[in-house]
Amino acid sequence: MAFLNTVLEPPAYGWKDQFGELSKPTNGQILKEFFSRLNVFKSKKNWLSFLSWMLIVFLTPFLGLFIFKYFSITGLVVAFVYSMIIMGTHGTIWHHRYCTHGAYKFKNNFWRFVTQNLTLKIIPEEIYAVSHHVHHALSDQPGDPYNAQGGFLYCFLADVNHQPINRSMSEKDYAKCVNLMKHTGVTTNSYKQYQKWGTLVSPLRTITGIILNWGFWFAAFYLMGGPALACAVFGSAGIWAVGVRTFNFEGHGKGEDKRREGVDYNRNDMSINQIWPGYVAGEWHNNHHLYPKSARSGFKPYQVDMAFYYIKFLSIIGAVSSYRDSKKEFYADHCKVVIDDKQEYVSPPKSVLVTD
Repeated sequence: MAFLNTVLEPPAYGWKDQFGELSKPTNGQILKEFFSRLNVFKSKKNWLSFLSWMLIVFLTPFLGLFIFKYFSITGLVVAFVYSMIIMGTHGTIWHHRYCTHGAYKFKNNFWRFVTQNLTLKIIPEEIYAVSHHVHHALSDQPGDPYNAQGGFLYCFLADVNHQPINRSMSEKDYAKCVNLMKHTGVTTNSYKQYQKWGTLVSPLRTITGIILNWGFWFAAFYLMGGPALACAVFGSAGIWAVGVRTFNFEGHGKGEDKRREGVDYNRNDMSINQIWPGYVAGEWHNNHHLYPKSARSGFKPYQVDMAFYYIKFLSIIGAVSSYRDSKKEFYADHCKVVIDDKQEYVSPPKSVLVTD
């Protein structure tokens, strides 16, 4: 816990105010911090944050070409499905349930590589995974990198202002940080390289990986449907990259308590289950905060979880060697129901509850 309190680079306005409460910066302070941390001329250690937003800039021309040159209803449908469903679900599968929580294990590195590159590579694993550990440890508390109580901009620009790793870690703490990413297969810097670049990953490897990923997918979509399809997909990926930055503000009630009885069972933070993120990305957020290491977060019959369906499919074909599924635990703990693969029935009192 002490390590997670210090693993992220604190913003200029700090995590806490003088009373120990959440420091709530003005929008002006947030924007000032944002542009300061994007400035690669000020410090080359800003390179990863700069790259993260430049990727969106690079995708913008594709969106423009699709809208003004190649627009069609079919292309619009493809763009919608790719950005809202495919990109969203992949983010849950790869960045959320695997890179951060290790909710399942691949049989070999081949299937890990395939899953990692199922879509356009836009969000660096380092920015997402390390900070998300902190989010769970300090959810809705000072130090939570996307604390919704800080406001919309506080969350929307968190990948630059709050999520980068601390640039002055000791060698011992840096080794702990590396260990958080070890299972992902991402090649990390030595401590000396980290001191130079301020990140777990090197610019050369990261940029090369993105170029290869984008090149493969542009060629694939171009061969499937020409420049119209390629522009529709790449442009819509840029929309997703912007839209996903709004999720944690919405997913934690916009800083208010919007939890509902019989829907949101986790009472330790303000996370809520939402229909849209649940259906398009398998992101039943309150359920996820209840059982963060579960490969499934859609527990109830109506809670579609396409991310879990992909993981389950890989398990069936032998690509995933094991995964955690907390569905039975959820029903037993919160619905007083015992389930197996064939039936559900009301359980006896918890003191004599019989489980598999």
